[in-house]
Amino acid sequence: MIFGSFARNLSVFGAGFALLATAAPVLPQDGNDEARLRRLEAEVRALQRKVFPGGDGRFFEPEMTAQPSVNSTTSGTSTTAVTDILARLDALEAQLQRQTALNEENANAVRQLSERLDAVEGRGASAGGTVGAGTGTTTSASAPPSTGATRAVATAQPAGPTQERLAAVQAIAKPQTDDSGDDEYSYGFRLWDAGFFPEAQQQLTMFVEQNPGHWRATYGRNLLGRAYLDDGKAKEAAPWFLKNYQEDKTGARAGDSLLYLAESMIALDDTRRACIALAEFSETYPALAAGRLQGQYEANRGKVKCD
Repeated sequence: MIFGSFARNLSVFGAGFALLATAAPVLPQDGNDEARLRRLEAEVRALQRKVFPGGDGRFFEPEMTAQPSVNSTTSGTSTTAVTDILARLDALEAQLQRQTALNEENANAVRQLSERLDAVEGRGASAGGTVGAGTGTTTSASAPPSTGATRAVATAQPAGPTQERLAAVQAIAKPQTDDSGDDEYSYGFRLWDAGFFPEAQQQLTMFVEQNPGHWRATYGRNLLGRAYLDDGKAKEAAPWFLKNYQEDKTGARAGDSLLYLAESMIALDDTRRACIALAEFSETYPALAAGRLQGQYEANRGKVKCD
């Protein structure tokens, strides 16, 4: 539309000049003619200003500069979108790598525990039975338990908690501080300290699985093993004591776990492994053997005859 108008105005402008060129030689040279000539020239200049409002070419500048601006914006937007997509893909790839590594670590830990449990079960089967810690009750691995043993197990682990037990467990308050991990451990400790061993086992298992890097983790694994050992389940306790010792030998409860591992082996009549654990304890933690855990260490040594 702009160029069409420009062409039409240019034609009018050309016609004006043609008229001026043909009429000028024949115009009379008097005052009235001079005035008419000046008026005609003024009209031509007015027409020129109308056709070319900007003589420096700025009339068409907005159309010439608009397209690069749009292209620049589009290019910037496209570049930003691609950059965002690549960043998100990098983040997803890194997250996938971390998850894969974590899954491999968990699978390896489960495999190691399974191997240790298989070794303990194989030893128990070859010995012909399992001795319950603190109960003196022997159960044959190849025969069903006797009526008395069944009655003892039913007494120790009822089919379902009674209303009184539920009320007693609910009466134990769970701490509420700014350290949720410590709260979970402390609640498990309170359950164990009150003698609610199955509930403590469940709570502490949840804690150690969800907080493997917490500063209370060494306490949690050790106490979980004790919750099983105090519940007469030495076979279930032993893997947790071993894991806690192997995870961090400098941990606050690593030495305790090694000594309790010896107790678990004694409860399982595994004298050889009990002696190995006791020897490693005295060699690795001489300060504990002569200090805080001296009484427990000497009591365990008195229960077995080691070479």
